[in-house]
Parts: sequence; structure tokens; C-alpha cells
Amino acid sequence: MKKEFFKEVEIPEGVEVKKEDNLVIVKGPEGENKKKMNFGKLEVNVGKDKIKLGSKKATKKEKKMTNTLTAHLNNLIKGVQEKFEYELKICFGHFPFTVKIEGNQAIVKNFLGEKVERKVKLPQGAEVTIDKDIIKVTSSNKELAGQTAATLEKSTIVRGRDKRIFQDGIYITKKCGKEI
Repeated sequence: MKKEFFKEVEIPEGVEVKKEDNLVIVKGPEGENKKKMNFGKLEVNVGKDKIKLGSKKATKKEKKMTNTLTAHLNNLIKGVQEKFEYELKICFGHFPFTVKIEGNQAIVKNFLGEKVERKVKLPQGAEVTIDKDIIKVTSSNKELAGQTAATLEKSTIVRGRDKRIFQDGIYITKKCGKEI
């Protein structure tokens, strides 16, 4: 059954939102976010203080689409107000290993006693800082910050050894302010 279904997203002061075809540009005090979105058959109206999206005859698919796009828009707006921060911890019990940042790469040395360095390519837009055994990843784009943290964690997966004994690695401890 088709019903009228609209959702509104508040635009706070100091944040500017533009929509050009399928590209949404959000500017704020912490930077700028761009995201290509497929609006499909949804109506999108960008005002000065609200974004209204939905449909007059919405099906289930269009309702799901509206809720998903609302969540993405909220994340874009939150990101330009305050950057998203992920925290990772370097843990080792057998072989002390080091992590350092060189340009757009993170280099992991001596992981599980390996002679060859592990190199991780870091995407542009994510800032990675290392303080002893804590790695902080910050970005105004939530997806970019999360993917960077996941890539760092994935780079130190233990293969070919008992995972119950060899628990060395880099592990995410905080996601956007939430402790894990």
C-alpha cells in the first residue's frame, strides 16, 4: 500500500548543504564532505535549515531508501561539525613490533618476528597519529575513518599460528566515541 512518507534532517548553524544532481556537498567548520547518492524516485528539497526527503506515494523500497539516505545525511552533517575518531591499540605478547607512518603508508615492522615489513596504504582525508601504543584515526567522513581503522586492524591478522596463543595485533578499542 502506498502512503505519503517524508523525513526531515535538521541543518545546524554554520553548516551549508548543496545538492547538485546526485552529489551532496556539506561544508562546515571542520571541513567539507561530498557524497554521491542515488535518490531514485524520492523528492529532495534543501532549505536553509532543513532537508526534506520522501515521496507522496512511497512503497516499501522508497521508505527504506528514505531512512538510509537520512542516516547518511546525518553522518555527513555530524562530520563537518566534529570529526569522527577511531582509536586502536597495538598489542603484543611475543614479538614487540612497531608501527610508523610514512607519507600515505603505515609500516608494520617485526610483526610476529617477520623480517619483511607489512605496508598499509592509507586513504587521503584520514589523519592517522601514533602515540606509543595508541593509534588515532580522525576524519570528517565516517566511512573513510572506519575503513582506515579496519584496514589497519586487518593488516595484522595472525595466520598459520594458534590464535589463542598468538594474540598480537592492532585492535580497534573505540569507534566514534563508543568503547568496544
